[in-house]
Amino acid sequence: MPRFVPDTLFSDCWSSVGNVTFYHRNGICYFRSKAYSEFAGTAEQLEQKELHQRAIKAWRGLSSKDQKKWRRYAEGVAAHRPPYGDGNSISGYNLFVSAYHGFAQLGNEHVPVPKKFEPFPIFSLDFVGAEMVSLFDVKLRFKLTLCGTSKFSRYRVLGKIQIEEPGVGRHPGRQRNYLSESVPDGDSSEIEFVVPMNRNDLEMFQIHIRYLLLDTVTGYRSQYQNLSALANIL
Repeated sequence: MPRFVPDTLFSDCWSSVGNVTFYHRNGICYFRSKAYSEFAGTAEQLEQKELHQRAIKAWRGLSSKDQKKWRRYAEGVAAHRPPYGDGNSISGYNLFVSAYHGFAQLGNEHVPVPKKFEPFPIFSLDFVGAEMVSLFDVKLRFKLTLCGTSKFSRYRVLGKIQIEEPGVGRHPGRQRNYLSESVPDGDSSEIEFVVPMNRNDLEMFQIHIRYLLLDTVTGYRSQYQNLSALANIL
């Protein structure tokens, strides 16, 4: 893992340039040769790729006036990826695509209209319990805490969930998207996810979830948070 050494021209790097990919680990920037694969992708990955292509096409179909609105509303909206810090914000294109994807994940794919970004409430999840609801499906119950809003039902939780044997670590490639089955109704609400579980012989299993809030009004998404827990089947 060659380490990137800052100089007077470039203090930091990220993303890919040509055949080189820059990435960060524990606050240190490294670089490596860009990986290429012949793997076409899973059905879910191909579906997400097609969704993204529709979002790009929708952006290109906007009028110049609407694109300028998106750019104006994107000013000051913090990026989910580096570079972080004051003065850095996403582009109008990225804000539009985020809203497009957000509505699609809510089951309401459409071309969003420009809307100002509103700060998300402070939120957290705590694992409550699990129960089998069919031979191959498990219901995961969490307590969602929301602070700084009175419009609780405006938000839904999207979780990237991975279920493994106890002690198995987090693997982003094994996580899949699931939208919460329930809608928050207060500053402390129980929400549920119904997730396929191939190992129904396990009495105890490991849960890894990377979760965020979806704004049902704007389609915008909050920053991600992570939670890991051990679960017993009730």
